[in-house]
Amino acid sequence: MHCPICHITDTKVVDSRLMPDGLSVRRRRKCDGCDNRFTTYEKIQIQMPAVLKHDGRRESYNRDKILSGLKKASQKRPVSTEDLEKLMETIEKHMLEHYPKEVPANVIGELTMKELLHLDPVAYTRFASFYWDYKDIEGFVSSLLKNLTASKGVEREQLQQ
Repeated sequence: MHCPICHITDTKVVDSRLMPDGLSVRRRRKCDGCDNRFTTYEKIQIQMPAVLKHDGRRESYNRDKILSGLKKASQKRPVSTEDLEKLMETIEKHMLEHYPKEVPANVIGELTMKELLHLDPVAYTRFASFYWDYKDIEGFVSSLLKNLTASKGVEREQLQQ
């Protein structure tokens, strides 16, 4: 590992710790050349499924694209970066378990909205406004109410079981 200050390749690991997610390792390193200390992270690289778009095209999965939309939707809301990371992990875990080769884009969008509704209803509404891309207020409000009602019905069924 190169030192970020002097670029010498002779660095030593001072401390290693498994991260709480169990999928990454945090390492404290020390440069033998300049005594600089720095941190590195090792994370498992998982092959995500391709995304099947509405028009039939296939794209590589882009985590940053979803995360960007979530950050915009949750601006000035009590939603932390850690909350959004956990939400992304939930979405990605679902994708890997149920769609190992390719996942329809609408599945990603609907799952994102479902998880976001539980996290913050205002952020959910903001995300829905640009996910559904409505041209008028009436269509947006009626779809929002329909989806909220359906979501509450599912929650009631789950509680009754």
